[in-house]
Formats: sequence, C-alpha cells, structure tokens
Amino acid sequence: MKPLLLIGCGGHARSLIDLVETEGHWRIHGLLGLPEQVGINVMGYQVIGTDADLGSLRGTCPSAVLAIGQLPDAAPRQRLATLLDRLSFHCPVLISPHSVVSQHAQLGAGTVVGHGAIVNAGAVVGSHCTLNTRALIEHDVQLGNHCHVSTGALVNGGVQLGPGCFVGSGAMLREGLQLPAGTVISAGKRVMGWPLL
Repeated sequence: MKPLLLIGCGGHARSLIDLVETEGHWRIHGLLGLPEQVGINVMGYQVIGTDADLGSLRGTCPSAVLAIGQLPDAAPRQRLATLLDRLSFHCPVLISPHSVVSQHAQLGAGTVVGHGAIVNAGAVVGSHCTLNTRALIEHDVQLGNHCHVSTGALVNGGVQLGPGCFVGSGAMLREGLQLPAGTVISAGKRVMGWPLL
C-alpha cells in the first residue's frame, strides 16, 4: 500500500483514519498538527510534524489529504490545499466502501466520501470536499471546491453550491437552489429558497 499523510489530528482526522483503514488502499504514514501536538498518538498513528514540514516530507510521502474541519470558515483548508498543489502532492479521492457513488458522478482531487454517503448520477463535486457520514448528494448537484456536507444532510437534485460552502448536519436543501460561495447552512435547517429570509 502507498503511504498517505493526513493533515490534521482532531475529530475529523479520526473519521478519516477509520475510512482509510476500511478502504484498505492506503497506509497512513503519519499525521500533521500544530507544533504542540507533534509526538502525540492518534488512534495508533503519530503526529510527525506540522504543515511547515510538508516540503521535507514530500520525498518520502508524495500523497496527502486534508483532515481538518471546515468551520468557522474554509480559509485554512484552502490555504493548505494551495500549499499541497505548490509542492506537487497527489491528493487522492477517498471513498468509503460503505458509500454509494454513481459511476456517472465526478469527484475532484482530495474529496472524501464518508460511510453511508450517497452521490447520485450527474453530480459534480469539486476538489477537497467533504461528504460526511450519510450525506445525500442527489442527481445533477454541483459543489464547488472546499464544500463540506455534514452528517445526514440532504442536498436535492440540481442544487449548486459555490466554493467553500458548509451544510450542517441534518439540513435539507430544496432542489434547484443556487447558493453563493461561503454560504453556511446551520444544522437541521430546511432551505426552501434563497436568500434566506
């Protein structure tokens, strides 16, 4: 198995560790965190450095995936994705074997599809997106880069989300909506029109 760096060592990283272990295509080389986290152990994997070490790690581990959350905004993930691109890291798509992804859907580099998620036909998902546990991405949905669709959220047919959007747990977006970049939908919200009133 090829080595993979996880950039992050919090709760989202724990979910990704489980996904990577279940998928069985990658071997976790280590995690990156904050300086004070270097040396700690997370679910059997060591935090081996910070993002400042990416350049030196590139030679031994050329593949990496973002393992930090989205809130309060997507800026840290976007900054790290730009750094990974500049250093020519390969950012694989990680898909849980317990999810359903249509062969007619498209997933961008570094996107993660969690356990029980469904991505239906004609969906186009950008780079470095997170489709969390049991999220539903219906037919013909378009997600910009760095979108996060949380646990149990329903994104219905033809919805378009601009880059950096966040859809909270259990939220439901009516079909055909177009939401601008950076939109945050709170957990449990039913979005039937835009703008929200």
